[in-house]
Amino acid sequence: MTYKIPNITVDAVLFEDDSILLVQRKNQPFKGKWALPGGFVEYGEKTEDAVMREMVEETGLQTKVSALVGVYSDPNRDPRGHTITIVYSVQRCGGTLQSGDDAAAVKFYKVNKLPQLSFDHDIIIKDTIQRFVK
Repeated sequence: MTYKIPNITVDAVLFEDDSILLVQRKNQPFKGKWALPGGFVEYGEKTEDAVMREMVEETGLQTKVSALVGVYSDPNRDPRGHTITIVYSVQRCGGTLQSGDDAAAVKFYKVNKLPQLSFDHDIIIKDTIQRFVK
């Protein structure tokens, strides 16, 4: 029997003051739209390592995982197919902010002035604010 298996991704939420770090997508889907930094988990990779790798690749920042935000598994959240994302809150611990890899740009946005977001990242950010921001 053959099973269809969803893809697994990770996303990072990095708050600094009253702003959140977003990347402008360089590729489809949602090319040109803003998103949380993240990407696909590689085979044999822990999700915590994947989110830190993606942060370096897309934003130039070295981070450490501070908390699990949640798991988002709506089969329709990604137009490429069923993709489950594991979202972590991260803290900056080094590096220089610069866009790279799949990011056309990288920028901190005030949480009350966010651009239009891709995927379900608006829901993820709202959930994170409710859980972690006081």
